[in-house]
Amino acid sequence: MSEAIPFSPPWIDERVVERVTEVLLSGWITTGPKTKLFEQQLSEYCGTTTTICLSSATAGLEMVLRWYGVGPGDEVIIPAYTYCATANVVMHVGATPVMVDVGSDFNIDVEQVEAAITERTKVIIPVDIGGMPCDYDALNNLVTSAQVKEQFSANTKEQEQLGRILMLADAAHSVGASYKGKKTGSLTDVTVFSFHAVKNLTTAEGGAVSFCLPPQFDHKAIYQYFAVNSLHGQSKDALAKTQGSDWRYDVAQPGYKCNMTDIQAAMGLVALERYEENLSRRKTITQQYNAAFQPYDWAILPPSNEAKESAYHLYMLRIKGATEAQRDAIIQAIKEQQVAVNVHFLPLPLLTAYKDKYSIKHFPGAWSNYSKEISLPLYFQLTNEQVERIVKAVATAVEKVLKHVEENI
Repeated sequence: MSEAIPFSPPWIDERVVERVTEVLLSGWITTGPKTKLFEQQLSEYCGTTTTICLSSATAGLEMVLRWYGVGPGDEVIIPAYTYCATANVVMHVGATPVMVDVGSDFNIDVEQVEAAITERTKVIIPVDIGGMPCDYDALNNLVTSAQVKEQFSANTKEQEQLGRILMLADAAHSVGASYKGKKTGSLTDVTVFSFHAVKNLTTAEGGAVSFCLPPQFDHKAIYQYFAVNSLHGQSKDALAKTQGSDWRYDVAQPGYKCNMTDIQAAMGLVALERYEENLSRRKTITQQYNAAFQPYDWAILPPSNEAKESAYHLYMLRIKGATEAQRDAIIQAIKEQQVAVNVHFLPLPLLTAYKDKYSIKHFPGAWSNYSKEISLPLYFQLTNEQVERIVKAVATAVEKVLKHVEENI
């Protein structure tokens, strides 16, 4: 039997091991010089003003909502088709998630976003599903339009400074993607990245927040706010204590504990150094998949757009005309051939935490995409021979399931 092909193993080699070992032996393993260097290099790579690294993208999303003063009585517009973290953070701060549908490209429907805006809307969180950026020109133009700004009601200093709805991009999948020549991170007010184990750029766990707010904002002050509040609200971190003579510190307000460590940053620095090589290989594999599946009339290839360059985080294949049960049967048949695949994602209204308040019937785009979707392996280490095996496994599984359906009609 052939060796199993995993879905998304991290790219960990001797280069990563050496860098992490250096940190482990340096005597400094928590937030320190490596984390600061990683933040600086991320800002340079993305073309953004300021970046803070944290323990997760989820922590970053919640901290941004709290910094902007989002709370009970406020609304945050999100897509119904996303991972639960996008909605969970809105619930954590006491606000209401307002779900809207997505288009055939998996991304948030801008027209539905516009229809969902009320005087209570404080933030919009578009999600770059699979690595493909949303339509940020349309979204940015929407929140800066006179009509939408007139509806906005500011409750905090930060909201008064911006004077409109905050655009908070959930770019967990799209590090290195671009839209009209600009990289993700520099496309809107605030962008949150994920460095989870399965992501293109991994620090095992981790995330970052990049800021590109208008000139009236002091980005250095914002960075300091996030640095302090990601460490219990403590005015001095451990590194600062070692560099000065005064050990004393203060806690001005109860903060969180979600800082990134230098061990994680060491992994991230290696990943960033070779990230363009990683993206190039992912793009090549995507093109191989596209060429192989193009002849099949049941294959709906992942979306493409001349104005956008994906980060190629996921290869999201859809099976034309398949029901949810048929899609699941196809997945099982693929797994029986020693190929691991996945589904991205269960739409939020299907989850126990949200289905009492939101019905999937109101989100036909999300349901259509989800019920037919199968995510195939896509990572740097994947060989051309493995890609061929995967294509064959998928084609065999689809034809087996669809033939069985035809025979029973």
